[in-house]
Amino acid sequence: MTGLPATLADWGPAALSAVVVGVYLVAGEPLVGHVLHRRFEGRLRTDPAARRSFYRRLLVLEWGLAALALVVWLAAPDVDAAAVGLAWPTGPPGPVTGAAALLVLVLALVSVRVLRSGALTRAGTPQPGTSPPAQGRHAEPPVHATLALLPRSRSERRLFTVVGVTAGVCEEWLYRGFFLAVVAAVGGGLPHAVLVAVAAVAFGLAHAYQGVGGVVLTGVLGGVFAALYLETGSLLLPVLLHAAVDLRFLLVPSSALPEALPAPRATGGAPA
Repeated sequence: MTGLPATLADWGPAALSAVVVGVYLVAGEPLVGHVLHRRFEGRLRTDPAARRSFYRRLLVLEWGLAALALVVWLAAPDVDAAAVGLAWPTGPPGPVTGAAALLVLVLALVSVRVLRSGALTRAGTPQPGTSPPAQGRHAEPPVHATLALLPRSRSERRLFTVVGVTAGVCEEWLYRGFFLAVVAAVGGGLPHAVLVAVAAVAFGLAHAYQGVGGVVLTGVLGGVFAALYLETGSLLLPVLLHAAVDLRFLLVPSSALPEALPAPRATGGAPA
């Protein structure tokens, strides 16, 4: 792929706005995500509509941010659609990237089998007579923080389907199409390997609420998505793969998931 902006001057008057949005994706999104998920975990204990409300909030935030990035790009006169991935693929990915994408699909299917077995639910549930790790007033172990997001009821599953598709479209546009165009313009001729690494780090940090393991896992996924994008010149394959990875959770029955987060244990001091 050779259509990435060569310098920030290509963005014209929109250059400053593009950089601000790019900085937010790296530094602001992890903080916002952490705060939103802590509040969500707290509400989930007592509010049966908390998960649906959180899904709706995610939809508003992601589409709103995606729209903002779109407006900034449209205001950049010298950055065409191909430079931000809004084009058909110019060719297949290389063998290494293609194999990595296939491995992602295989591991996604394996994770579905693990979740269906209830193994992760048991691993993330404190045993009787033990206290959960102290991670803040509403924070849960990373496994619970992730499992808490998964839909249980039929209405939650319908809304989660929209969330999964939205993540594939909006996050690929934001973190691969828009963000990498800004990074390429600021860096000036960065090699693809560097762009893949930057995309991986930014995407991993955006999922900091999932703990270190979640950051590493989503960072690797972000790197694969970025490589697919850069090698094909299009966001199409990353969008499809990203949506498939998220929507795989619809294959997990609600009976294999905890109904709600466990209530905090009384310890005689401040809640853990």
